[in-house]
Amino acid sequence: MRGLSGQPDGSTAADPDRPRAVASGPGRQRAAAASDHDPQRAVASDPPDLEGASAMEVLAHGVQRFHPRLVLACSFQKEESVLFHMLAEIHASGGAGTQPLRAFTIDTGVLFAETLATWKRFEERFPIAIEVHDASSGGAPWTAQRCCGEAKVAALESALTGVDAWITGIRREQAPTRAAAPKLERDERRGIWKLNPLADWSERDVWRYVFEHDLPYNPLHDHGYASIGCAPCTLPGSGREGRWAGQDKTECGLHI
Repeated sequence: MRGLSGQPDGSTAADPDRPRAVASGPGRQRAAAASDHDPQRAVASDPPDLEGASAMEVLAHGVQRFHPRLVLACSFQKEESVLFHMLAEIHASGGAGTQPLRAFTIDTGVLFAETLATWKRFEERFPIAIEVHDASSGGAPWTAQRCCGEAKVAALESALTGVDAWITGIRREQAPTRAAAPKLERDERRGIWKLNPLADWSERDVWRYVFEHDLPYNPLHDHGYASIGCAPCTLPGSGREGRWAGQDKTECGLHI
């Protein structure tokens, strides 16, 4: 589905170099060193019911409860445009205290040039450190099986080391596998919390927010890419049908 504006708000040309990166290790070490960390707060038995809360309220709860051991997963799609802006608003209001808010991205080495350009524009617009976790082939021949499986999952595990909660751009209407996603859930696999602030947002809700706030977004959305992954595996399509087109696959393993 095309963006409602019809045209991206920036060039699709990308510098051949990767955008500047914040090393993943220091980010985790910085969070782990926080003096106010209570290891029991991530295992509360009676979490609040946030299903009636707005996306901003869900994020504010996450920041208040988990920051600085909170991190946003980012693939530079339209949902992250919204979430970065909301987190920046919380930061500007003093809601995050003095420690910087954090995000991470997984770099497979085969991202679209448009995605790399969007990455740079996020860094220019938002005061949020983006940690980079490598899932490239490291000189070995690239294969979809490795990239969309063990490599990405290993990178995710690295990104979530030492955190109490993570934020995603999951929306229920994206795919049947996401139709029951709550706004706050326990990630039992990792023993941490997972926040999906946009779970009940529609595609139109996302675009309305993007254009109301003049946010940078991935220009591939204007060329029929509703969901954007790696260049070799992604084609235009609605929902997540353009991901791994022609295959019986809708998830890479990060949210399973």
